[in-house]
Amino acid sequence: MSDANHEPEPHIGWLRAILTAAAIVVVGIAVCVYGANAMLTKFKSIDRHQQVALATTIFFVGLFAIAWALRILQRRKII
Repeated sequence: MSDANHEPEPHIGWLRAILTAAAIVVVGIAVCVYGANAMLTKFKSIDRHQQVALATTIFFVGLFAIAWALRILQRRKII
């Protein structure tokens, strides 16, 4: 097979990699930590065990959403 029709992989520079990593960390902290905290302040009427379950669920859903978004960005060769 010929490599004439094959496009080269895009090169991601160090600056873009650092900025992407910083953005991912900021979004991850905002979603996983501050998102769970914001929901807990709204639901003060539930008991401690339900608060722990709610915070844990929000944290892991946010973590899954970030991993899913990273996979989509990776598939599109953005990161």
